[in-house]
Amino acid sequence: MEDHHEDYGIEPMCEVLRIAPSTWYARAAKKADPEKRSKRAKADDAMSLKIRQVFEDNFGVYGVRKVWHQLNRQGVNVGRNCLARLMKAM
Repeated sequence: MEDHHEDYGIEPMCEVLRIAPSTWYARAAKKADPEKRSKRAKADDAMSLKIRQVFEDNFGVYGVRKVWHQLNRQGVNVGRNCLARLMKAM
């Protein structure tokens, strides 16, 4: 949509895609200013860095269970399901 908003306009494209224009504007605002993102999104970014570090320190062979145990040993409190969700997204 970003590539074509000058040619067609946001509202007509949103109408075709059947989404509210406010959805597009909210997403654009969050993209422009990451501080407007939710607390969960910010926390996920910070946790993803820790997960990536543990994963790479162990030659990329650790799965969810072992990464979870390693983070707990390091004193990082994270739920196993949350960890699985983040690792799947990564």
